Amino acid sequence: PFFVNRGGLPVDEPTWERMWRHVGRIHPEGERVAQRIRGAADLPKIPIPSVPVFQPSTPIPERLEAVQRYIRELQYNHTGTQFFEIKKSRPLTGLMDLAKEMTKEALPIKCLEAVILGIYLTNNMTTLDRFPISFKTHFSGNYFRHIVLGVNFGGRYGALGISRREELMYKAPVFRTLSELIFDFEEAYRRCWHTLKKVKLGHCVSHDPHSVEQIEWKHSILDLDKLTREDFRKELERHARDMRLKIGKGTGPPSPTKDRKKDISSPQRGQASPHRRNSRGDRRPSGEKKPADSKAMPDLNGYQIRV
Repeated sequence: PFFVNRGGLPVDEPTWERMWRHVGRIHPEGERVAQRIRGAADLPKIPIPSVPVFQPSTPIPERLEAVQRYIRELQYNHTGTQFFEIKKSRPLTGLMDLAKEMTKEALPIKCLEAVILGIYLTNNMTTLDRFPISFKTHFSGNYFRHIVLGVNFGGRYGALGISRREELMYKAPVFRTLSELIFDFEEAYRRCWHTLKKVKLGHCVSHDPHSVEQIEWKHSILDLDKLTREDFRKELERHARDMRLKIGKGTGPPSPTKDRKKDISSPQRGQASPHRRNSRGDRRPSGEKKPADSKAMPDLNGYQIRV
């Protein structure tokens, strides 16, 4: 049951309160049923997935497979209640604290939670580049959204994540270009009778778990209705090139951490750094890179794909 974690222990109070409200709305005797389940001493113990631990000699592809296996063992959350509240505007250090809670509770997760967990579990893989990839698709008159964590190792692209569909989550790092990876996802959607409408690509995520910078979720927004096939491919490769240049130059000073004094201001941007935009009205059309929007609140309900 989702009222307790996989070890049979009560879920922490904030998570439990969220589930409690949901149960009370859909079940007339939800409170009594929940108390009876929580107080039961004869419930079978469900095995808790073990967080993967790697030897220094373990190759990165094998580590990625182990991370994906762990995410898969947590299982997809079909309950209709999101157990972990994720605010995409939070600094990276806060999201990593939330990822630790996920590993402790071992509750089922959805795609956005899987991305945060994937970042947390790959932080020590410093030769691996991680960046978010968001999809918007259309099926039977409705729009659906999904997100995965793109990875790049040794010039080969892949992805980590979770979905109801096997073909919309893990991709081994074997794709030579970013466009090949995205086209593979597009073909997977086509087999599910979904039409890909938009792709949003973020920049690489810092490996510093104590960084107070925000994840750049929407650096490039590509609208397939406004792009030809060749233009779509060129924009994908331009984004990949921008990520390589940003990593190669190491632009800007290191991001501030929570260990620094609070009265120290953030480092100034270099002249080549993009300025942030504060409203959706400033969003550039498809095919142009868009800096991170630090004030826009995330649409948490959007990331629930129904394929």
